Amino acid sequence: MNKIISGLILACVTLSVKAQTDENLGIIPAPVSVAKKTGFFKLDKTVVLVSNETSNAATADILNAYITTQGGFALRSAKEAAGQRAIILSSAGADQLPEEGYVLEVNGKNITVTGKGAGLFYGVQSLMQMMPEKKGQEIDVPASTIKDYPRFKYRGMHLDVGRHTFPVAFIKKYIDLMAAYKLNSFHWHLTEDQGWRIEIKKYPKLTSVGAERAGTIVGHHPGVTTDNTPYKGFYTQDEVKEVVAYATKKFVTVIPEIELPGHSSAAIAAYPQLSCFPDRDTFIDPKTPWAGDRKGKHVQQTWGVFDDVFAPTEYTFKFLEDVLDEVMVLFPSKYIHIGGDESPKEYWKQSPFCQQLIKEKGLKDEHELQSYFIQRIEKYINSKGRSIIGWDEILEGGLAPNATVMSWRGVEGGIAAAKLNHDVIMTPGTTGLYFDHAQSSSAGEPVNIGGNAPYSKAYAYDPVPESLSADQKKYIKGVQANVWTEYIETPEKVEYMVLPRMFALAEIAWTPLDKKNFKNFSEDRIPLHLARLDKTNTNYWVPVPIGQTDKQIDGQDITIDLKVPVQGAKIYYTLDNTTPSEVSAQYRSPLKISVPKGKKLLLKTIVVTPKGKHSVILETPLNNAG
Repeated sequence: MNKIISGLILACVTLSVKAQTDENLGIIPAPVSVAKKTGFFKLDKTVVLVSNETSNAATADILNAYITTQGGFALRSAKEAAGQRAIILSSAGADQLPEEGYVLEVNGKNITVTGKGAGLFYGVQSLMQMMPEKKGQEIDVPASTIKDYPRFKYRGMHLDVGRHTFPVAFIKKYIDLMAAYKLNSFHWHLTEDQGWRIEIKKYPKLTSVGAERAGTIVGHHPGVTTDNTPYKGFYTQDEVKEVVAYATKKFVTVIPEIELPGHSSAAIAAYPQLSCFPDRDTFIDPKTPWAGDRKGKHVQQTWGVFDDVFAPTEYTFKFLEDVLDEVMVLFPSKYIHIGGDESPKEYWKQSPFCQQLIKEKGLKDEHELQSYFIQRIEKYINSKGRSIIGWDEILEGGLAPNATVMSWRGVEGGIAAAKLNHDVIMTPGTTGLYFDHAQSSSAGEPVNIGGNAPYSKAYAYDPVPESLSADQKKYIKGVQANVWTEYIETPEKVEYMVLPRMFALAEIAWTPLDKKNFKNFSEDRIPLHLARLDKTNTNYWVPVPIGQTDKQIDGQDITIDLKVPVQGAKIYYTLDNTTPSEVSAQYRSPLKISVPKGKKLLLKTIVVTPKGKHSVILETPLNNAG
């Protein structure tokens, strides 16, 4: 997969000299401490690379390959600097650093990165980010001392491959992006109502039947029609092993999610006896566009929440234990995510078996029956030396004894779990961390699930609720953003939805609160990093001009002062209500606009990057109507 590395991590990054004047030296996420000094380290082909520890070899290779791409030369390896100018990778003294921490020292003679494992890897990521564009035959790296370590231990990105699945090559690219921005936990959502995406050898129908749906709705739910096209795909166990091994090299832990007891239509389509009502046809709303037969059990073709969930029978528990046995062999992660969200109770209420089980177990209701279900699964997973994560619905009916709660419906679930002394990962959709939501209110945004979650919203979020006591705050172990793919069909659209919001996630997950600076982040560092992406085959959402608002501005003589959101991009505008494009007037300096008395004008802008990517059109009403 060297081609993937060279296409992303090792792509030629032409960050301007502005990165050297930026207080954070162009680094995302912003480090704990940056002490800028006078002078530069002149990186050229005479410099040697000193990395004598076997454990550092892969990281040294990444750095050298990057320098080859960026500078046009590779560094010679040496056992010691011996008076030569050198880049030194070392673990000496790293035991005194915080976990995943590093120290990066740049002076005229050497660049020294000190850290071990992930810490050294992250130090090298920072070094690569702070390197400016090649000047002549050298790269002038600014003299500085950086001391850095993460705020949170868990820094996660999620990807739903149940609704739409993506090639292994893209999963690796996704991991590359995460690692470049110091994110360390990949939550792989593998099973859904619309498709089961992991090979389970003991239950082959999970993929021969459960991995294929007969069609998919077109447009926003409930859909305008069906595409009448079978959709299928899954990851073989060999492919899973390949992904896990690749992620390990990038210090990313892959956490699998096997949904239960809800979101289980695909598994039930494969093995109907997992349902409370095996002989009952899958319910299909008469208004739902549907491809093919409506009789029997089916993998869902539309989005939403469905009543046919796992029955809490011994057959089901044996099935899930068998599935989890195979999953735990493939994934060495401490955590196994078991879902637990959006599991309707209607079929359990209708089921004589479930009602009898509630009585036999002395349970209060169906919520406690779900708690019983989750606790049985947790006990089994714990017996294998692992721990469960579940969405915050697992709080309902009583929390499993050792569960970690992923708070998604807001912050309340996380607060409640922390008060019960349970570990928490914050991922509330209300705070900009659902990256399937729209990135602006523009009608030009591609079809999405709704909402409005610009990267500024995620950046403003603090994962540690103020309402918790100091002791309770310790249970907030990290933060994660989620990418649900009902309306995200391709790798290119995943990238569009994730970037640049992933940068904001990285900063709230890593950077101390007192080091966050949104102006610096949005005006200095994001434009540089998006310019880097623009030179690759990576897609991204192009921000609207910095300094423009969609709110009305009142007055007669109005000055509009804008900045480009991507280095090297251009802003075009109109004032005559036409659609701006590359042939419209180009913004070059602050606009001084005179609005006639009693009139309104509409400023429309569009950003066009060097590679031709476009922003949405942003409109600002200018009002002098009195």
